[in-house]
Amino acid sequence: MKDFDAIWRFQDEIRTVVNAVLGECIWNLSYDGGRRAIVLELTLSLDEDTVSDLCCQFPITADYDGCGPKGTRFTFYIDIDQ
Repeated sequence: MKDFDAIWRFQDEIRTVVNAVLGECIWNLSYDGGRRAIVLELTLSLDEDTVSDLCCQFPITADYDGCGPKGTRFTFYIDIDQ
């Protein structure tokens, strides 16, 4: 069974960081059960320095996934299965 409350909390924390640092620019923020990860895609394409600065602000480890169809993508691998 998945702890959906934990997923929602992580998503809220990620959204808060993005909005504080970059403004409202989230294209997609969703949980991928197959990968056991939260996937974030922005509407902006960020340069390397901005990506690095943003990754340091997240409460959980973020993996930079390059650019998706709309903008910069990040993956947050979490273990929430109970």
